[in-house]
Amino acid sequence: MAKSMDTLRVPHLGGIVVGYRLSSSPPSKLKPTLVLFNPFTATADYYQPEFNNTTLRDEVNLLAIEPLGHGLTRAEKAESWTYWDTAIMTLQLLDALGIDQVFVLGTSQGGFIAVRTALLAPERVKGVIPIGSSMDSESVRSRELGCWDGPGACSGLLALAGDPAPAHDFEPGPDYNDFLMEIGFGKNVDKATKDFWAKTIRDNYRGDEGKRRICMAAVTLASRDGLRERLPYVRCPVLWFQGTDDVVFSLAQAQEDIKRFTNSVDAKVVTCQGGVHFLSSTHEKKIHQELLDFIRKWKNWKGSERSVL
Repeated sequence: MAKSMDTLRVPHLGGIVVGYRLSSSPPSKLKPTLVLFNPFTATADYYQPEFNNTTLRDEVNLLAIEPLGHGLTRAEKAESWTYWDTAIMTLQLLDALGIDQVFVLGTSQGGFIAVRTALLAPERVKGVIPIGSSMDSESVRSRELGCWDGPGACSGLLALAGDPAPAHDFEPGPDYNDFLMEIGFGKNVDKATKDFWAKTIRDNYRGDEGKRRICMAAVTLASRDGLRERLPYVRCPVLWFQGTDDVVFSLAQAQEDIKRFTNSVDAKVVTCQGGVHFLSSTHEKKIHQELLDFIRKWKNWKGSERSVL
């Protein structure tokens, strides 16, 4: 399942080595580019189905970027970061790769990053595609709408983050992997998928350095700022996919959030009946077709010149 990756250093936070995967190198200037941000503690391998889709790959440059705290991405000097930092890192990587305008897609936390990227560089983002995501913080309101309790779910890692003692024998155990698989893929996740991610997560977060990265990833998730008041500054089209059986972020949350993109040229939620949190595992064909239609429709949209910090 795992495929070849590349890395490139960008200057943000004193130096970040970014892990990424491109469907073709160099990217074709004749195709639009789709940036993909993976969910919590996953890697760019999460988007293997997109890289396997020849129709998608023929029409679009695919660029899977691993956020701070994930995969091969490493902050060389900073131990603390936010989703805004990953968005800044992304724009610097695009500069280094010679890519100007993009569509941005993200699953779960990837949606947080995608929208932040659009807010920071509206002139470069042609469209935003959140999948199983939220524009709120971990608020009381989000739980009233049926979303999970993020700080509670991350409580073990949050407690560990406050312990400075070295943990050279650290590795995420089977309980963590079972939890992630169930909330992500659902209770019927197949053994091959479960085994792949168990090994990937264990190898990536092993040792004291891995412990510090996974803990900061949890801190970043649980303590993130909400974007709801910023959403009117998004003017590009928004295509939001949400599963009805998502146990992390609810359809009600998505329907409330989408109404706040008041100045978007177009904003809609695509409801996926029976869809789980890692939605492509249950609705891959639907997502790919809707995504292609969306990119074909908006690839020549000129975008906005206004920005917000």
